[in-house]
Amino acid sequence: MPQILTTLALLALAVLWGLAARAVGTPLPFMLGPLVGAAFIATVLPHRLPEGYRFPTALRIGFIAIIGLMIGAQVTPALFAEARNYALSFGAVTLFVGLAHGSGYAIYRRLGGYDPVTAFYASAPGGLYESIEMGAAAGADVTRLMMQQFLRIIVVVTVLPLGLSLWLGGPVGSAGGVTLARGDVPWSDLPVIALAVLGGVVLGRVLRLPAGQMTGPMALAAVLSLTGWLSLEVPQWLVNVAQMVLGTALGMRFTGMSRGLLARGTGLALMAVGAMLAIGGALAAGLHALTGEAVDVLVISLAPGGVTEMALVALSLNANPAFVTLHHIYRIVLTVLVIGVLARFTPGRRDARRDR
Repeated sequence: MPQILTTLALLALAVLWGLAARAVGTPLPFMLGPLVGAAFIATVLPHRLPEGYRFPTALRIGFIAIIGLMIGAQVTPALFAEARNYALSFGAVTLFVGLAHGSGYAIYRRLGGYDPVTAFYASAPGGLYESIEMGAAAGADVTRLMMQQFLRIIVVVTVLPLGLSLWLGGPVGSAGGVTLARGDVPWSDLPVIALAVLGGVVLGRVLRLPAGQMTGPMALAAVLSLTGWLSLEVPQWLVNVAQMVLGTALGMRFTGMSRGLLARGTGLALMAVGAMLAIGGALAAGLHALTGEAVDVLVISLAPGGVTEMALVALSLNANPAFVTLHHIYRIVLTVLVIGVLARFTPGRRDARRDR
């Protein structure tokens, strides 16, 4: 019971944090507001949480799936008209993965003093859970590895919308008033949405899709949209709730971490992500010259953030989130394959222990 009451209390606070963030014009307010608020509780007031508290995984997965449904519904035949540019953009993602991983490794190894194994897996620009699992099996420092991987996503989600807001001269995210969700969806559509969420999550697990909790529902909604069988519409209030749940879940990842370790890890993450975003920005500028695609959309497509979070940023720019998501799925798959191959040539457990 304390676990359930704590979750309900956090979600109630998330509503206040989201509204406060929107009031001050923060980009992606319904995600960033709860993220910052939950992170504050997790690091400054952890004694207020029940012992061993963890934000419910099932709740997080359910709302990630809702975002996936909304993205999949945007997959139309027009998306494939851009296929001629995919060879160039996928090539840029391939180059990005190598350069981003290398720069991140140098920062964590040389500036952070991490052992080679921890630095290698902490700097992977994708495959959050896969890199943590493989790193743990290889003898990495799991606490630092988890911290840096989660901070990678959190820093990107925080810094990129702020940077885009400054560049575009206005807030992005729901603070900018742009969305692909609808506000007039009848309540009678909710059972259909719930069934689609359940079916999509099952599909993602059966097919073992990367980020399956989102890509499964996305694939299902895309098939329904392309075939004309059903057009799924997600109400705006449900999208806002999904963002608040995801933001709270991300913030609670910091529970149990010391403030000193977290402060040092944040500094390293800012440097590593800064280098990755610079690489992505340079590649995006080159792609813009070759393809004519908007630079901001290309930057989002090349950012080393989470699939769900980057799709939400794409929504805020009125860009097709399916285009962005497609490139992030490729980045994740490629990163997992690359670290799986390169892991055979990285120092093993013995070197990792000696370096600590």
